[in-house]
Amino acid sequence: MSAVISKKLVDEIAHLANIPLSDKELSSITAAFDETLQVIDNLSEIDTTGIEPAHHTTGLENIMREDVVDNERMFSQEEALSQAKKTNVGYFVVPRILHND
Repeated sequence: MSAVISKKLVDEIAHLANIPLSDKELSSITAAFDETLQVIDNLSEIDTTGIEPAHHTTGLENIMREDVVDNERMFSQEEALSQAKKTNVGYFVVPRILHND
């Protein structure tokens, strides 16, 4: 790999993430990214011949069940909306929390 991370690339990523960085922070983060990639690059030198890929290390498995609708525990739409402060055409109405300001 041996890719060197440039300040320009880190600055572009910070801009996309809307994270303001000072020149000192930009230099520090650039060095940290570069160091991280060097460590990852070193891992590629390890001989992994005959070693099975590990998808997880715990050995746990998901417990699956059938997805069955229990009509006894289900609300009708009217029941679900009955305590809502505000509704519109069968939906809950809530205050807007995301803005593009």
